[in-house]
Amino acid sequence: MLAIENYLIVSAILFSIGTIGVLTKRNAIIIFMCVEMMLNAVNLTFIAFSRHLGNIDGQVFVFFVMTVAAAEAAVGLALMIAFFKNRESIDVEDVNLLKL
Repeated sequence: MLAIENYLIVSAILFSIGTIGVLTKRNAIIIFMCVEMMLNAVNLTFIAFSRHLGNIDGQVFVFFVMTVAAAEAAVGLALMIAFFKNRESIDVEDVNLLKL
């Protein structure tokens, strides 16, 4: 069995990659995937601490985070499709063009 530190290191690496992706990329789909990666890194941390402490609270939080992530994916993808139909691009720089 691996120590909790190993899980936390992997989680920190995943979260860092997601943060770098959100801050540097201009494609909305890649930014969306990086946000999902950050959510999964947090889920890994919740599960690691839940298992380490021997209670189920972290797993309950993961269930709710996954539920919110699924709703976010549905709404975010619908917004991206609507934006693509309008501008034929999903570049986040073009979002300012939607202002009146």
